[in-house]
Amino acid sequence: MPSAAFEASLPFVLRWEGGFVDHPNDPGGRTNKGVTQKVYDAWRRRQGLPVRDVKRLEDAELHRIYEAGYWLPPRCDRLARQLDLVHFDTAVNMGPGRAVRFLQKAAGCGVDGDFGSQTEKAVQACDLGDLIAGYCATREAYYRELVRRNASLGVFLKGWLNRLNALRHEIGLPGFEAMPRGGVDEAGARRIPDIGEDAAYDF
Repeated sequence: MPSAAFEASLPFVLRWEGGFVDHPNDPGGRTNKGVTQKVYDAWRRRQGLPVRDVKRLEDAELHRIYEAGYWLPPRCDRLARQLDLVHFDTAVNMGPGRAVRFLQKAAGCGVDGDFGSQTEKAVQACDLGDLIAGYCATREAYYRELVRRNASLGVFLKGWLNRLNALRHEIGLPGFEAMPRGGVDEAGARRIPDIGEDAAYDF
């Protein structure tokens, strides 16, 4: 049974992941609420179920896929409210491994992508507001560095920053009281490969 914290965090993420998409130029292929056909097929096989069209994805399946894939691996369940949402949304947008590295950098501990006892102690020792602000700043700096290294990704920057600023608004960070222009449904918050999936994104 998904936790109350997970259930409270999921709606924000889903507003950005959208509904059913089957665009010929989308490398993810058929996708429903952020779940690709490939991910859905693999999940159903692990449950001993026959594969089927991701368009038929059920809400209960959706919750289980997000919890098992993006909430528990980066240990969102060990974090305070608000920080757990920031961490979860980052894991969905750019992978659990990168999310843990961002958290470690913001907490000032060793950055190795392994959320162990040292990371947990470092996180608990931080002021929560400062930690969240630093985490979001780290995420923004990464987006901007991506575009600096590869100008063709500039088309996605507005969507990435709108998503991040909507997240800052959602958790009440000072200076982000107003919703970003375009609202939370603006397209363009493209997912980024996790650490180890594409060397061009690993820096």
